[in-house]
Amino acid sequence: MNYYLNIGTNIGDRHANIARAVAEIAERLGAQPAVSAPIESEPWGFVSPHRFVNVGLRIESDAKPEDVLRELRAIEAAMGSTSHRNADGSYADRVVDIDIIAIDEMVIDTPELKVPHPRMEQREFVLAPMAEIAPEWHHPMSRLTAKELLEWLARGQDAPCRP
Repeated sequence: MNYYLNIGTNIGDRHANIARAVAEIAERLGAQPAVSAPIESEPWGFVSPHRFVNVGLRIESDAKPEDVLRELRAIEAAMGSTSHRNADGSYADRVVDIDIIAIDEMVIDTPELKVPHPRMEQREFVLAPMAEIAPEWHHPMSRLTAKELLEWLARGQDAPCRP
């Protein structure tokens, strides 16, 4: 299976945080990831003076989605990331946040994991790296590529990604 991930960081040495997370993912999942160019952006969903750096990754793995998610959470914890939400539920600064954006063209909707990521089409910092590392990928509901989703976003329109 192809797993499409996004790594974001906005505190500490952001580029070193990403390099360490990529190395940990490669080691723990036994895969050499394809990594996008970094993209810098303002925080999404909260106000902070700290800009984010994000990259997209594509890894091939036969591991079950819940096992991959467990490894990603362990990497976040090992790197010192606490919850990426404040006590009131709002987003917070973070050392590293690793999200599963998609797994091939699967749809998973469990309390622990939702793929494709439910807000991916609203986030340029997810779509631009995804378009780079997976130009052939199609959203399983809309059948749009990440590049096409970026075009919807640039026009200020909601992409048709919901059933």
